[in-house]
Amino acid sequence: MKSTKKQDEEKEEEPRKRGQAPGRTVEARENKIISLAYDLVEERIKKKTATSQEVTAFIKAGSVQAYLEREKLRKENELLQAKTDALKSQKAVEELYAKAMAAFRTYSGQEEPEDD
Repeated sequence: MKSTKKQDEEKEEEPRKRGQAPGRTVEARENKIISLAYDLVEERIKKKTATSQEVTAFIKAGSVQAYLEREKLRKENELLQAKTDALKSQKAVEELYAKAMAAFRTYSGQEEPEDD
């Protein structure tokens, strides 16, 4: 049985998934493309048509070293967030202290210096 060019083209076209709009942000679009790439490589691995580079990339991504590196980055991000929060808190405390000192000066009968 001989297939026609039209039949071959229909087989090559993949059905579009309904309900999936393109991402509205660059990050969302990148995530969608990454997800599609993972799906494609997963299918190629299952069909045993994946390249050695594709297989190696997933082996490296699943290694203990890669896990530890991701965990280290996660902890560093948490530390940076904690430092940022501490700086914000320190600034708020300094503002509160300045307001308290101004109030004490007012209560003790001293005039507040005028800001220009």
